[in-house]
Amino acid sequence: MSNEHSDALVFFGATGDLAYKKIFPALQAMVKRGALNVPVVGVAKAGWNLDQLRARAKDSLEKHGGVDPEAFAKLNAQLRYVDGDYQDPATFAALREQLKDAHRPAYYLAIPPVLFETVVENIAKSHGEGDARVIVEKPFGHDLASAVELNKILHSIFDESCIFRIDHFLGKRPVDNMLAFRFANAFAEAFWNRHYIESVQITLAEDFGVQGRGAFYDGTGAIRDVVQNHLFQVLSNLAMEPPVRSDSESLRDEKVKVLKAIPPIDEKNLVRGQFEGYRNEPGVAKDSKTETFAALRLDINSWRWKGVPFFIRAGKCLPVTSTEIVGKFRKPPTIIPDSVLKENHLRLRISPDVVIAMGLMSLAPGEKMELQSGEMVAASSDAGDMDAYERLLSAAMAGDNSLFAREDYVEEAWRIVDPVLKKNTPVYPYAQKTWGPAETDRVTPPGGWEVPVQGSESLSAHG
Repeated sequence: MSNEHSDALVFFGATGDLAYKKIFPALQAMVKRGALNVPVVGVAKAGWNLDQLRARAKDSLEKHGGVDPEAFAKLNAQLRYVDGDYQDPATFAALREQLKDAHRPAYYLAIPPVLFETVVENIAKSHGEGDARVIVEKPFGHDLASAVELNKILHSIFDESCIFRIDHFLGKRPVDNMLAFRFANAFAEAFWNRHYIESVQITLAEDFGVQGRGAFYDGTGAIRDVVQNHLFQVLSNLAMEPPVRSDSESLRDEKVKVLKAIPPIDEKNLVRGQFEGYRNEPGVAKDSKTETFAALRLDINSWRWKGVPFFIRAGKCLPVTSTEIVGKFRKPPTIIPDSVLKENHLRLRISPDVVIAMGLMSLAPGEKMELQSGEMVAASSDAGDMDAYERLLSAAMAGDNSLFAREDYVEEAWRIVDPVLKKNTPVYPYAQKTWGPAETDRVTPPGGWEVPVQGSESLSAHG
């Protein structure tokens, strides 16, 4: 596959919820930035015409970010629409007609994975010998076997270099901040290893529930929804070795090596929880065993990290909404009593704001030899103005794979979680607005979980 820019964008599921909330706003932003000046063809089975799709796009923008008159006018002129059944070859003949002279379209499958095989087969029959790309939404399967099968379907027509698996978390610029901190600062390499780091914890907390997505969520759960994909991406950014080159494959090689070094999760190192009231949500089974909270411990048996436990915690209806990493340092062998010392730490917050801070000990005010802990802030900012979908769609159409999960990465991630998911481990209830069930004590970092707090609260000294 060449790195030439795609000369058309086709998105299946044009009338769906994802298109309404995310894709249309991203497309307008791309047009405004000059990154999208090719035909955009929506495909769906809704009995619609082009005018109705344009009206849907405008309504989407009014609700999600606002209409930019100039950019929307350009997007409107680029929009095309094909209405039809995905199983009907006539739909794809009509699509081919709309694409006209485009030889390098990007096919974006914003549809359930159960439809992938039908759509991919019909693309293969209608597209011919052109140079196409395919963009697919997570989930990439429900377990290892289904992920392997999905990859087999995609590879039946597309080379791996032409497959772009969207995990919107990778489109968030603050996620890249971890790599910038690690590889742009000489001092970071000195301490970011097993010699100085005692443990690493990653928290993805949400203070809300399933928000009307009960039917989807009940078949998924926290581990499949955010741990196996989003948080493993964070983990691999934290733990990877410096790539030898800056190309996307060298970067992705190092991420895969991290996952290869992680043994499958032991059930004693996993606690699953479910917030009280979850089973009353519409679409949720009354006897549901789906977890809305998970805490787990992982080991990375690499030269850099062997012996350093990594802890992951994710859940809904927790006290705050925040995504944060804390690396705790080993305590120094000092004459100061161990009970007085608090571990130094490195804090990397991804959301809602972006913070890089170092926790350290200093003398407390006054004449006594008393210590206090505080944080030295290296960087603090908002999360940036480019939406994740805008960044990801732009990268896919430019042929840049670096923000997308590769086949071997997806399958390694499933290898780690698959066995314990099949063991039907207990699900413990927890009260809303708490940090999960009491059983989480079984999977707790040395010194305890750090509680993410909002804004500047976490940046002040505390005794």
